[in-house]
Amino acid sequence: MHQIIRSGQPLTDSHYQSFIYQILCGLKYIHSANVLHRDLKPGNLLVNADCELKICDFGLARGFSENIEQNSGFMTEYVATRWYRAPEIMLSFTNYTKAIDIWSVGCILAELLGGKPLFRGKDYVDQLNQILLILGTPKESTLTKIGSIRAQNYVRSLPLMRKIDYSEIFPNANPLALDLLEKMLTLDPYQRINVEDALNHPYLAVWHDPQDEPECQMKFDFKSFETVDDIDSMKTLIIDEVKSFREFVRKPIHEQQQIQLQQQLQQQHHQQQHQHQQQQQQQQQQQQQQQQQQQQQQQQQQQQQQQQQQQQQQYDLDYPTSVNTNPQLNENTQYYQSIPKPQELDDFNFHGLNDNVDRVDNSNLFKLEEELGFGLDGASMFNNL
Repeated sequence: MHQIIRSGQPLTDSHYQSFIYQILCGLKYIHSANVLHRDLKPGNLLVNADCELKICDFGLARGFSENIEQNSGFMTEYVATRWYRAPEIMLSFTNYTKAIDIWSVGCILAELLGGKPLFRGKDYVDQLNQILLILGTPKESTLTKIGSIRAQNYVRSLPLMRKIDYSEIFPNANPLALDLLEKMLTLDPYQRINVEDALNHPYLAVWHDPQDEPECQMKFDFKSFETVDDIDSMKTLIIDEVKSFREFVRKPIHEQQQIQLQQQLQQQHHQQQHQHQQQQQQQQQQQQQQQQQQQQQQQQQQQQQQQQQQQQQQYDLDYPTSVNTNPQLNENTQYYQSIPKPQELDDFNFHGLNDNVDRVDNSNLFKLEEELGFGLDGASMFNNL
């Protein structure tokens, strides 16, 4: 890749995506075996005419353990080519993690975007200065986590520097590429993106395929390898490793095919499990949607019932006080009670009652009686008067 970048031949954003994706796939496999490469750079990335990429040169690779005491025996600051070296190494932080390889990948991405290395320090101290000129002065909490006392005092002695936005350095770059770059080139290694999350980043969505991003099935046993001090023991370990490899290579073709078939079956089983999980998730989503619909229907029914109850309450009678709760009917009742009735008139003659006289003389009264639902004789309706 070093020659490709230096040649000046035009590269597209698709090339950058493909290269970074392949690097991260290889790095995921390496890290899953608890191994740190510690020297990722364009010169250690082999690319053929089909843009297929391979990671090479494991001369500085070491095993890694979450146990800090086990790492202390071989974690040194003299790793990685200077321009691609993580700041925690520059700050004499010996208990570094897999994040140092992610920093190197970020430097490679920046070099692809800009056509030249991003941090080109002339020496050890200048390399740290070049990093701080772009990333700015680190927070005190970050500085105390990743630096020795001497390195911390040196950084504190420098003038305050603001962080430069990557869009100012790479104005024509894909914003998603800059977002991934931002997450890779983070001063705090504990806040830096890991390889799994980097593969899931939207910038690499066009290439991302979990089925094509394998992990190592066994961890690298660095305890018996890194702690060897004598040559004879080292020779024994190398010979054992060669024998183990030759056992597979020299197996008959049909046995190799069986092994490959088993691997394929394992992959298919993994795919089936993944599909089953997706189906379960879909079923859960459907159940949740059905529950939401049922809740909405229940709420609608409750609202309708409340509306019906409100409508009924408008016409309910208050029987203890014999007063209608409807304001309009109550007003009519009061008016009816206030005017004289035909029965109360001196000249009222029940036998001589006829429609022409009474309805004309007391038209309002008859109208109210019809609305209130009872007649002169106390019945519910007029009796064909």
